[in-house]
Amino acid sequence: MTGEMTSNRPYLLRALYEWIADNSMTPHILVEAGAEGVDVPDQAVQKGKVILNIDQAAVRELDIGNEWLIFKARFSGSDYRVTVPIEAVLAIYSKENGQGMMFAQDDEDGPPMNPDDGPGEKPGKRPHLKIVK
Repeated sequence: MTGEMTSNRPYLLRALYEWIADNSMTPHILVEAGAEGVDVPDQAVQKGKVILNIDQAAVRELDIGNEWLIFKARFSGSDYRVTVPIEAVLAIYSKENGQGMMFAQDDEDGPPMNPDDGPGEKPGKRPHLKIVK
């Protein structure tokens, strides 16, 4: 066992979506429109990004999987199947109050190495977890 874990982004995305919806707010996502695999209507893209309303009242067949976020919605009166790789989602937040989460661009790098591990350490960074006795 190598100790490697899958990305936490899809789990956080699903949890925050549920939290926002449970509070009767409208979940929106910010997506890097130019990322590989992103399929959104061109007219929705502004400055290389797109904001999408993923509220259950606005979309159909929403699926937030571990690799892809997929749903159907209407844009300018036409049906469209939106596909977004999970890694292209930059943020999820409530439209009403802006509460939510931005995702780090380098969250796949994993935690910094222990200084005792030698070369490749990231100076100035500390693990965010510690042993409590």
